[in-house]
Amino acid sequence: MSLHRQNTSAKHEEDTLTRPRGGDTPMSLKVYNTLTHRKEDFVTLQPGLVRMYVCGVTVYASSHIGHAMSALTFDITRRYLEYRGYQVKHVVNFTDIDDKIIQRSLAQHVDWRALTERYIREYLDWMDALNVKRATHYPRVTEEADGIIDAIQILIAKGYAYELKGDVYYRVSRKPEYGELKHQSLDELRAGARVEKDEEKENVLDFALWKAAKPEEPSWPSPWGPGRPGWHIECSVMSLHHLGAQIDIHGGGTDLIFPHHENEIAQSEALTGKRPFVRYWMHNGMMLARVWNEETGSYQVEKMSKSLGNALTVDKLLAMGDPDMLRIFVLGSHYRKQLTYTDESFDIALRQLERLKRAFELEEKWPDPASEAGDPTATATLEEATRTAHHTFEDAMDDDFNTSVALASLFELSSEIFKGRSANASGKALEEARETLAELGGVLGLRMKEIPQKRSQDSEPFIALLIDVRRELKAARQFALADRIRSQLKELDVRLEDRNDGTTIWKFER
Repeated sequence: MSLHRQNTSAKHEEDTLTRPRGGDTPMSLKVYNTLTHRKEDFVTLQPGLVRMYVCGVTVYASSHIGHAMSALTFDITRRYLEYRGYQVKHVVNFTDIDDKIIQRSLAQHVDWRALTERYIREYLDWMDALNVKRATHYPRVTEEADGIIDAIQILIAKGYAYELKGDVYYRVSRKPEYGELKHQSLDELRAGARVEKDEEKENVLDFALWKAAKPEEPSWPSPWGPGRPGWHIECSVMSLHHLGAQIDIHGGGTDLIFPHHENEIAQSEALTGKRPFVRYWMHNGMMLARVWNEETGSYQVEKMSKSLGNALTVDKLLAMGDPDMLRIFVLGSHYRKQLTYTDESFDIALRQLERLKRAFELEEKWPDPASEAGDPTATATLEEATRTAHHTFEDAMDDDFNTSVALASLFELSSEIFKGRSANASGKALEEARETLAELGGVLGLRMKEIPQKRSQDSEPFIALLIDVRRELKAARQFALADRIRSQLKELDVRLEDRNDGTTIWKFER
């Protein structure tokens, strides 16, 4: 689809800002906007509809819990907006071609398409396990190449871009507002910029829209010769294609504010002539890891990164127990703050989760949910606590999705439920309180009524040993015994997945 046709298909949608509709009470939701550095009343482009684009992962390796934290942040945002009555059109992209993907495929002697497909499938499976709702669309860069080429041609025609030796660059001097998201002027940005290899660029800040192909690299034909898209243009084109010229929310980590999101603004507004490209820029804080430094003999905190070797991949988290513990960990802090992971983080989160879900454990005994018999004072107290929890929860979430306060209201309600049971509150009041706890927990994505079987991490070394034995049996062509190990592990709710590269991953089935 050409860029011109994409614009035409979005014309029926309103571009004027209108008051939102949602929920049974007047909306008072405020959202912090990175562009303005303040909380603003939430107002959508079209009543009842939220257009939300979130930058996804680059699929060259397994995702870690930092990636999952960002996905959970915007899953919670979406769930609350839907709870308030909005329809959310949610787009999350996959970057399935870039330098890291090419380098990894060459190093592993694996076709880059097979590599990216593997990690896309893995990511979606893991997000399902974390109860992250599937996005409305998951566009991929390689599926949008024609639209990207169309967009670049428009930018060149408008004077916003220029070709140089088969590459194409965006001309930042044409965008006087460039730097507004980072809150720096062009001169300030230029002073702090790194000098890139190609010194023939008009400006050190000019960024690549199209990269000329190198030997052994995948490429697409274009008016400037074979090549591939630059990183930033992909998100502008995918957002325009699936959501229209202007959107309500654009999300991502704080590490994307500059240059990626700054460049998106420049490209998108140059393409469409409309400002603002995004009504609310939302950025989640980064996941940090506390690691032991042998040289200093002390702990240090650093950004979680695959390249630094301090990343906890999502599959390892899923093997630890109830996957909702990561959500509890994320909910306990405001989304704009940094989170620091330690070895004890999930032990604490798991204990908190078990406390919260205790009201739904089978061994707990509850009176007839239809019964109104009980102590009147205890019943009235519990009913008031239920109403208070509801109001506190909504007030917290209306204040820029303040999940830590919202979560605290659930812990308070959980405590009041058990106090009410001890004080002989009516079965009806107890049931309404428990249902409120389940409903509000569900708004945060917590599976309150799902109590997974508790499993000890002590079993992990034995499972790994059995997998090694099975691998040796397969190498010795003892397939019957290898299959027997697989079958017996399955009976213990351990699922094995054999990959094309010879590795085997496992996780507990729930």
